[in-house]
Amino acid sequence: MSDIFKAYDVRGIVPDELNVDWARAIGAAFAQVVATDRVIVGYDMRLSSDALKSALVEGLNASGVDVIDVGLASTDLLYFASGRLDLPGVMITASHNPGNYNGIKFCRAGASPVGAESGLVEVQELATKYLATTVPVRAVQGTCERRSMLDEYVAHVRSFVDVTKLRGLRVVADTANGMGGLIVGPVFDDLGVSLEVMYGELDGSFPNHPADPIQPENLVDLRAKVLSMGADVGLAFDGDADRVFLVDDKAAPVSGSTTTALIARRILSRFPGETILYNLICSKAVPEVITQAGGTAIRTRVGHSFIKAEMARTGAIFGGEHSGHYYFRDNYRADSGMIAALTVLEEIAIQGSSLSEMRGSLERYSDSGEVNTKVQDTAAVLAFVENAYQGRAVVDHLDGLTLDFGDWWFNLRPSNTEPLLRLNLEAPTDDEVSRRSHEVLAVVAKADSEVIR
Repeated sequence: MSDIFKAYDVRGIVPDELNVDWARAIGAAFAQVVATDRVIVGYDMRLSSDALKSALVEGLNASGVDVIDVGLASTDLLYFASGRLDLPGVMITASHNPGNYNGIKFCRAGASPVGAESGLVEVQELATKYLATTVPVRAVQGTCERRSMLDEYVAHVRSFVDVTKLRGLRVVADTANGMGGLIVGPVFDDLGVSLEVMYGELDGSFPNHPADPIQPENLVDLRAKVLSMGADVGLAFDGDADRVFLVDDKAAPVSGSTTTALIARRILSRFPGETILYNLICSKAVPEVITQAGGTAIRTRVGHSFIKAEMARTGAIFGGEHSGHYYFRDNYRADSGMIAALTVLEEIAIQGSSLSEMRGSLERYSDSGEVNTKVQDTAAVLAFVENAYQGRAVVDHLDGLTLDFGDWWFNLRPSNTEPLLRLNLEAPTDDEVSRRSHEVLAVVAKADSEVIR
């Protein structure tokens, strides 16, 4: 599933750039590109989502396409519906972005991705054309049927684990007034889990804190609640609940790399020898854990469309990203924060160890986190940096520039939407990470100054 537009609205009602006219045109454009007679539509709790959804449905119906409206939904529920019904899907959401943003995500039948090379550009071009002229209207227009998929979704995500093992666990889930508030309760209901949901009311104004759990400041309340409740784990979902971040029993945040390694180990204990994907900014510990657990580790580019394509090519059972996206082959190769959360809980229960104890064997290096630097010309700066380290490292261009020096490595990737380079660096110690990060960023700054000349 791919984003096409995100826009800012100073009024906080319907975005100036992505408005109902755009949504109607996009619906008609998507209908033509996917060439189907039925499409599934879902939307999140943002203040503008309902109006945008209604306009999108108008565009689809005008094109003769019948709509199955699954209503308020998490993005992974929409993925599930697309996979289960084998139909294309559209989700109105801006994920982790502030409440006055909104966007549209797409997938083809079976939850397969829509990317720049698989229809996204065509949708945008057609929508632009329809906005400038008029949305075509077929003689026989489509219908809209309301259908809840929540119960089927709950049964599906539960099928990935032995739910009887979860009894007695203590869990805090911070859904940040996002779509996690719709799914967390039903998934855990009657499982014997002691569950406390924080900010479970659906509220697109995000009155408590932003629904962006990758930012440490948005985990403050969850960390405090984990300690006060004596919980085994804290779960932090983003706005559309397709991502989850963990807080351990000592209230320490857990990285996406560590979570990927933990889930991979659990899956390989049940399905020995399977292939696991990890993206190239994950810790080197991830492929080490996969290999030690008897699996085959394959490194991928960052981003869902690349990971889903590689899963299809290799038959991989699981794929993880450092950003908190976790993909499951039996979930139509789509990502799901809820399936990831249940898998982690099953591992805690079966191992009989706390998350804070288990993570020790999975965290073997220190990392910089993602450091963004604004530059004038990303391509020129990358070429300069590569030349500056020529002969000193193993070089690859799978996604941006990766230089591996053996005992430390870094990746520089250009942003898709801004003149930014994103640095991720890993080394044996925090001191080494600090030293090497300053070194690489100094080279980037020198490169940028020379590009300006």
